[in-house]
Amino acid sequence: MKAIRLLFLLLTFGCSAVETDTSAEDQTPGIASTEAEAYTSARAKSRFLWREQVYDAELQDSVSTIMIDQALAGRLTHAERAALGYVVTFIGSECDWDGKANEEFSNLKCKALTALNLGYQCSDQHLGFLQNWFRNDQEVLGRLASCPRIPFTASSQQTFDEVYLTVQNDTIKVWFSASGVNLPMNAAWEWTEENVFLIQQDALKLVRVDKSEVVRSELGLGEEL
Repeated sequence: MKAIRLLFLLLTFGCSAVETDTSAEDQTPGIASTEAEAYTSARAKSRFLWREQVYDAELQDSVSTIMIDQALAGRLTHAERAALGYVVTFIGSECDWDGKANEEFSNLKCKALTALNLGYQCSDQHLGFLQNWFRNDQEVLGRLASCPRIPFTASSQQTFDEVYLTVQNDTIKVWFSASGVNLPMNAAWEWTEENVFLIQQDALKLVRVDKSEVVRSELGLGEEL
């Protein structure tokens, strides 16, 4: 188990890109309209997921651990849950089998999906909810049809460093930074991405994906593993 946890730590070896909200707490009277719009945008941005160093008694060291704003998760609208749920479907959030993996591999529990009350990864509860909200978006439905089941112990995987949610009128934006490793290939990578969704009555459509350049590097593990 100790070796498995050490493998997981490799996912957070690099520095991730961070967006910083430097807006003031209260709007200054007489502020220009363009500045007011920027201020409103900054105020609308909420941090859903991030990482903190948490002490692990077994390893006798601090471990980079995913944290989630449970209060925020509890007050999300269904549309916001769907937008976040779509994004977290394809990148790991400390996913692990609930007990032993069953024969159908249908009991993979991920932190982000659990916080969104969407059940196990790729379950009927998870995919059914998303398929309903994205029923008019064939490209999204196609991606959901290939829902991945990758536990945090896999030798090749990706995981989140941060996830932010921004809501303005009928637009939902999910920005994140993530990193990945492929142990057999001795490779690592990291990038940032923003998915923009449009609310269409009781449905969602993914209208834009802005992805940064993927920064690649070697793990430099040598013969250590």
